[in-house]
Amino acid sequence: MGLNDLDPFALFDAEAERLDHYFAGLDDAAWMRASRCVGWTVRDVLAHLAGQETYNHACLENDLASLSEWMVSGNISTVTEFNDWTVRARRDRPVGEVLEEWRSKNGDTRRRLRSLGRHATLPTMSGPYPVGLQVFHYASEYATHADDVGVPDPASPARVRWRARVGRFVLAERAAAVAVDQDGDGDYTVRAAGVEARLTPSEFVAATVGRLAETRPLDPRLRAALRCLA
Repeated sequence: MGLNDLDPFALFDAEAERLDHYFAGLDDAAWMRASRCVGWTVRDVLAHLAGQETYNHACLENDLASLSEWMVSGNISTVTEFNDWTVRARRDRPVGEVLEEWRSKNGDTRRRLRSLGRHATLPTMSGPYPVGLQVFHYASEYATHADDVGVPDPASPARVRWRARVGRFVLAERAAAVAVDQDGDGDYTVRAAGVEARLTPSEFVAATVGRLAETRPLDPRLRAALRCLA
């Protein structure tokens, strides 16, 4: 199933706006609540989003070489280490300052990506990639982090549908060793390594982003095969 009928820029804008509206209403206690990201508070998730713009802008400016050199100089060699840096580097700054950093840099990112158009090519750490498809990844990440921090209405049917479609597309793009079938607009049947399970659309989305609850019984081989966006 393709994604040509979906507007990745509109989805990214909508998820950024949902997060911004939510962040704007938080008090000091809410910022320090634990998020669904292990070890991170809501404030830490914001810091991560702000710091992630370092990578986004390096892609837009075709300057990944400088980013790589900086990472080497800082003994940062993995995505996890980079993500930890995005949070650690902002823990001593006022949260309002971090919020404004994220708003400004992400707003710039979204404007520049839209101006390039979905069929342009963007340099990434994984190689050149279509802008539109990269924006679907960004929109999915923002939707996931919105759920992580408790932005209301995570199970909106329209939102679940586009996220499931993106997840299914990425699984096919990566030739993941899992078969996925859907009963019309209903549940998904997933098969991998000789095992099979049925998932609701919300459960399927959660599995693709590595957020399916551990209390939900699912063979570990299926969990691993379905995780493609986190």
